[in-house]
Amino acid sequence: MKIEPLHDKVVIKPLSEKEVTASGIVLPGTADKEKPMEGEVIATGPGKRMDNGSVAPMSVKVGDKVLFTKYAPDEVEVDGEEYLVIDEDKILAIVR
Repeated sequence: MKIEPLHDKVVIKPLSEKEVTASGIVLPGTADKEKPMEGEVIATGPGKRMDNGSVAPMSVKVGDKVLFTKYAPDEVEVDGEEYLVIDEDKILAIVR
């Protein structure tokens, strides 16, 4: 199944975040951390429709790695894979 977002929505595949201590122990993410989350853009909508009827182009493209806040996206599952759907204006930055 293919996901095709509408308007200014962006589909993101979350990147797993693992912290490793100096001795090599992997620590799982904890709820008390409020760092931005990171993911890869899988699909984008055509853009936001403006008041004059034109469509504003998207700032992100498929393949971009982006930062976003933890509670901004909606979680969806398609074919057993977890994805996040978020408004483009909730994306904080593109990681280059």
